[in-house]
Amino acid sequence: MRRRFTLPALTVGALVASLFVAVSPAAAHGYISSPPSRQANCASGAVANCGDIVYEPQSVEAPKGSMQCNGGGSRFAVLNDNNRSWPAASVGQSVTFNWVLTARHSTSTWEYFIGNTLLASFNDGGAQPGATKSHTVGMKGFTGRQTVLARWNVADTAMAFYACVDVNIGGGGTTPPTTPPTTPPTTTPPTTPPTTTPPATGTWRAGTAYSPGNVVTYNGVSYTCRQAHTALAGWEPPNVPALWARN
Repeated sequence: MRRRFTLPALTVGALVASLFVAVSPAAAHGYISSPPSRQANCASGAVANCGDIVYEPQSVEAPKGSMQCNGGGSRFAVLNDNNRSWPAASVGQSVTFNWVLTARHSTSTWEYFIGNTLLASFNDGGAQPGATKSHTVGMKGFTGRQTVLARWNVADTAMAFYACVDVNIGGGGTTPPTTPPTTPPTTTPPTTPPTTTPPATGTWRAGTAYSPGNVVTYNGVSYTCRQAHTALAGWEPPNVPALWARN
């Protein structure tokens, strides 16, 4: 009789262990929130019908060395689809990429590419980053619409996290006039002094893209956005002080 009960107990234990191994990687990890990466645009609803990446923009994890937007893994192939209408952020020859990190892995390097050209590499030497990370990257003379591939290489595993950001380099700027204006600019001060109050954006909602200075309310409390990001369930303002400051 003891043997009949021992085997099911071992089986259940093995099953629980296997489930733990299968589920634990989903606790991940990080993505570029600004300029919006492809997964950020999916999570915010700017691009529709993206599949599971809508709920897991931070989970694009695959072995190091890939040049694909999804890292070459079996998931999130939608990120490789260049026929989709990915919004392109208008940028100059220097771009600051902002990461939001939900699991702060020990880091070897951060790499940025356009095609096979390495734009920049930042060596963290195994350090653990904070809840956010920013890098300012030169575009090396590239112009027009381009896709920047970013790789976050973890120091103590064979894995990396991937993000593709579509940009329009040199787009959206103002062209200076070829002749001086006929009417000189006025120096009369405005009748109403400018306000320094950040813009109010209403109640905090998951899936919304927020910029620094945006003000939201959550459970009756007001918060100001510190870091550009796309809000996710679980990232409510009181839970992520790196992203929101209580007013």
